[in-house]
Amino acid sequence: MSPETMIRMANQIAAFFKTQPKIDQAQGVADHISDFWEPRMKAQLVAFVADGGAGLDDLVIEASRRL
Repeated sequence: MSPETMIRMANQIAAFFKTQPKIDQAQGVADHISDFWEPRMKAQLVAFVADGGAGLDDLVIEASRRL
């Protein structure tokens, strides 16, 4: 997928989990990505974060370290 689409999708997931105050938000993002993204998408996200993660929410960056 395009980097722009990946960033938008990941940031939307983070925005949702930021509304869930009684859970580990980064783990919620990581769990959602693990459950619903295919392996190529997850690998793309991890590689994008390794290259700096420009445009990604900090919660997505933390979650990517837990994948």
